[in-house]
Amino acid sequence: MISKKVKYKLAEFEFPLPKKYISQHPSQRRDNAKLMVLHKDTKKIEHRKIFNISDYIRKNDLILFNNTKVYPARLFAIKDHTDATVEVFLLRELENNLWEAMVKPARKVRIGNKLVFTKKIYCDVIDNTISGGRVVRFEYEEGNSIHEIIEKIGTPPLPPYIKRPIEYRDKQRYQTVFAEKRGSVAAPTAGLHFTNRLLKKLKDKGVKIGFITLHIGIGTFRPVQVEDLNRHQMDSEYFEVSPATALAINEAKKKRRKVIVVGTSTARALETVVVSGFQVTPKRGWTDKFIYPPYKFKMADGLMTNFHMPKSTLMMMSSAFAGHGFILKAYREAKKHNYRFLSYGDAMLIV
Repeated sequence: MISKKVKYKLAEFEFPLPKKYISQHPSQRRDNAKLMVLHKDTKKIEHRKIFNISDYIRKNDLILFNNTKVYPARLFAIKDHTDATVEVFLLRELENNLWEAMVKPARKVRIGNKLVFTKKIYCDVIDNTISGGRVVRFEYEEGNSIHEIIEKIGTPPLPPYIKRPIEYRDKQRYQTVFAEKRGSVAAPTAGLHFTNRLLKKLKDKGVKIGFITLHIGIGTFRPVQVEDLNRHQMDSEYFEVSPATALAINEAKKKRRKVIVVGTSTARALETVVVSGFQVTPKRGWTDKFIYPPYKFKMADGLMTNFHMPKSTLMMMSSAFAGHGFILKAYREAKKHNYRFLSYGDAMLIV
């Protein structure tokens, strides 16, 4: 008998999330955050800590991380001939010194304006974008690269739901310890929980560790606005799955070892490169893959992720992996036990 696929609507991913559950600060120690373990088959829920994750990963299993690096995308400038402060949020580099950006307040920033960061660093607004942003061209002293300039004058692009001033430690804590390839404007938050000590613990157990790259864009915070999920369009994000990582994944699948995926961004990249059966191919490019119930995962045997916003694509992916009802139950359980939600919050491991 062929089972009928259930079609979910946006309203079914709604749940109350009072502000008190939205974490404004990271845990004192990365791997000391709470970890809720969800067992898909038995529907059992356990309450552990991040450093206990090795109890659920066997020797020779493969754990995959996103090694993207967040750049300090939020800059502040003074508009020329005025004293108006303008926020410039860099979205992506178009070509040398030319960037797509969001500006705030947008109504006061027009083509031809000069936005001054320091006496020797400024940008010219040269165009508008379809999405309401701006195209800016940086001007600065020779001898530095644009990325060195941004590192110097930029601040960490904390999510909009973190309602506090940026602190010195955010530059380090809103970055994974294995961040390598610059390109994200948001952190792969599940990966923030890992320390070098925890990675060593996994390696010492014989767990295989691999990395993919997916540069997370501002679209990760964009709410779904259509009731029919089939009509939602994801923003495209750049990804890379190297030959070495593809080989490790295929080897794990061939030998019936589990592939544990850390983060929804890692899962998107992995599910994008499935070719046939349970094989992946090395690839780089752009993905707009939207994963929501009743999607059947091809590669991931386990998923670690944070607790997400209601009606978010991230929550929908978690629901696709664990089951819609089980995720709603887990979120209720999380609030009951005072778990912290969103980027600086606690995490769940679905196995």
